[in-house]
Amino acid sequence: MFTLKLVPRCGTALRTFTSTASRSHENPLGLPFRPPSAPQMPRRSGPIQKRRIEHVKKVIVVASGKGGVGKSTIAVNLAFSLALLSHRPRVGILDLDIFGPSIPTLMGLQHSDDPHLTSAGALVPIINHGVPTMSMGYLVPRPPPDSTEFEGAIVWRGLMVQKAVQQLLFDVDWRDAGGSGPGLDVLIIDMPPGTGDVPLTLGQLVVVDGAVIVSTPQDVALTDVRRGISMFKKISVPITGLILNQASFLCPSCNTAHELFGTSTNASRLGIPLLAQLPLVGGVSRGGDRGIPYVLEGRNGGGKDGKAGEVWRDAMNEAASKIWGLVHS
Repeated sequence: MFTLKLVPRCGTALRTFTSTASRSHENPLGLPFRPPSAPQMPRRSGPIQKRRIEHVKKVIVVASGKGGVGKSTIAVNLAFSLALLSHRPRVGILDLDIFGPSIPTLMGLQHSDDPHLTSAGALVPIINHGVPTMSMGYLVPRPPPDSTEFEGAIVWRGLMVQKAVQQLLFDVDWRDAGGSGPGLDVLIIDMPPGTGDVPLTLGQLVVVDGAVIVSTPQDVALTDVRRGISMFKKISVPITGLILNQASFLCPSCNTAHELFGTSTNASRLGIPLLAQLPLVGGVSRGGDRGIPYVLEGRNGGGKDGKAGEVWRDAMNEAASKIWGLVHS
């Protein structure tokens, strides 16, 4: 099993790993000792005191019941659509998918340097395209860019995962300029799929201002969405609405929308607002592989996807405006 240690040196952080030593589940990320910053899980039954993440005004989680529906891609593009609103809020992205982090790749940061540490021992977010991010993907062993080796896998049980989530939530300094500038107006949290330890830990410890559910139109995906909605209701997380991804294919020759994976009728029965229906656009996938969010690529003259690309960006920007209004109402 890999264990992790972040060693501060001259304002930077160097990672060292061992596969033999056992690390306490109290500090799976190997951060320097800090006074307890996270709400503590009660050892016996009793209320858990939720609190806000320091230097973050609003928290929006992006979740899905099933993997493979484009949740992380939507989370990244939603963050940039929010950041591009007229009043230019400061937005960050936190990747809480411990076992399968996608944010480093989607942000073009899979080969970034190790995260730095503040003088207080907190993680400093890694920035690209002007948006600060933090992910487990920055903290695991990574092969060189030209290597054919696989990345190191995280093989942890529940207690380690729970504590790692707490550290990512409460041991990251989201202030600008290395801890001396302003904090975030909005933190987008990319959740792992399903209803396991990570969303439960988040919902019990953090004041969440809204949950955006991402799904494709198929019944098999929407069935899992219903489970996710039920979970958020049980842990008192307000549901902002649903983004329906790959809702249609817009024919480039006739501009007719073809619903390849089902209609939006079934989604309307979920009882939550439908924030956007995004068409199937090849440039979204290509941009993600290159680490360039599609909403940015479109602003820089990317018109290869024609009308479908325009519809996609307009729908995403409209969803961002709706979400901003709902979480601030």
